[in-house]
Amino acid sequence: MASQLTQRGAFSLLFFLTPAVTPTWYAGSGYYPDESYNEVYAEEVPQAPALDYRVPRWCYTLNIQDGEATCYSPRGGNYHSSLGTRCELSCDRGFRLIGRRSVQCLPSRRWSGTAYCRQMRCHALPFITSGTYTCTNGVLLDSRCDYSCSSGYHLEGDRSRICMEDGRWSGGEPVCVDIDPPKIRCPHSREKMAEPEKLTARVYWDPPLVKDSADGTITRVTLRGPEPGSHFPEGEHVIRYTAYDRAYNRASCKFIVKVQVRRCPTLKPPQHGYLTCTSAGDNYGATCEYHCDGGYDRQGTPSRVCQSSRQWSGSPPICAPMKINVNVNSAAGLLDQFYEKQRLLIISAPDPSNRYYKMQISMLQQSTCGLDLRHVTIIELVGQPPQEVGRIREQQLSANIIEELRQFQRLTRSYFNMVLIDKQGIDRDRYMEPVTPEEIFTFIDDYLLSNQELTQRREQRDICE
Repeated sequence: MASQLTQRGAFSLLFFLTPAVTPTWYAGSGYYPDESYNEVYAEEVPQAPALDYRVPRWCYTLNIQDGEATCYSPRGGNYHSSLGTRCELSCDRGFRLIGRRSVQCLPSRRWSGTAYCRQMRCHALPFITSGTYTCTNGVLLDSRCDYSCSSGYHLEGDRSRICMEDGRWSGGEPVCVDIDPPKIRCPHSREKMAEPEKLTARVYWDPPLVKDSADGTITRVTLRGPEPGSHFPEGEHVIRYTAYDRAYNRASCKFIVKVQVRRCPTLKPPQHGYLTCTSAGDNYGATCEYHCDGGYDRQGTPSRVCQSSRQWSGSPPICAPMKINVNVNSAAGLLDQFYEKQRLLIISAPDPSNRYYKMQISMLQQSTCGLDLRHVTIIELVGQPPQEVGRIREQQLSANIIEELRQFQRLTRSYFNMVLIDKQGIDRDRYMEPVTPEEIFTFIDDYLLSNQELTQRREQRDICE
């Protein structure tokens, strides 16, 4: 049987063995195994067609979708698929050729290669932060994509990109940049009156309204000025807020806090007296007390208050010369009239001709201004009973009062002696011989003056010169 296949030249052998023997065959031999019998059959191979260049359609007609085949045949222009025809393949615009650019019709009635046209595409564009884009034709050739940014952002870079023939987009990727400052609105300006007896007012307000025009994120808000709820002094105060977004854009706003103090007309101190006032002395709620200098008594309202109407309550008192009542029943009743008002310098001498007495009285008579300035009243006790004289200025004291004063202050009639008593009735210094007024004044200024008197002394330092 093998020799017959060879002679025909149209057969090839393919050997199969029984399942007990490993089969061996050659693909394409023309033989195939029969599984039911251990025999080999020969298959007749169809004969190759005879080559004929005159057949107009030797190969199937080329038809490339979205493309074109330009063919050249040995038989002329009317033969586009005859044996030996060569065709050049190309694609329409927007398509790319995949496969052979040139094919030839072979004796096997097949073309020497395959190809097809694939639509050209660009890669999908990535989305941009805080922005978007719209395209005319997706990712296909000549598609144009236009970029835009969200509200509050500005586009930097190419506003549009086009899909080109090489599959790439024109230009570069833009970015959306936050260049708009935040929106900030401060509270309204406000006025407030200072509280009674104060020169300040506590002022509150709500925080500003802040909104970012881009992504809505505010990183920080700063305050320049006092915090809400602070005490503001009289006058105008500028409160400024500044807001920052994530792109470091900033915006500011401001408002005014105005504090007013209700003030009354400035009070004048009384003649021969002075004022002591609380707070600023003329603001709403302030209280001013009237005081009289030594040797003067206040007549009228002791104090006045600045009211919300900006007027003072009451009417101003006056300081009248102090009236000393010598017709009292005891020395204590006499001294009580000077309590917290006057200092007393009590001079005792055996008789009016006493040399020390005359010297002392002469010096004091030349220093009347300094004595009044320091609120010092002089009491003289001179002589022996029954001719003994006691006087305060021109007013005469009774014998009983003179005796009680001597006993109470331990003043002898035997020789010159003198005692200085402060405003609280306390014996502060004694003298057995005359002293200059300057020595008395220095002692009073250094040890006996109150704070208010010290202030007055500084203001009236040269009043007696």
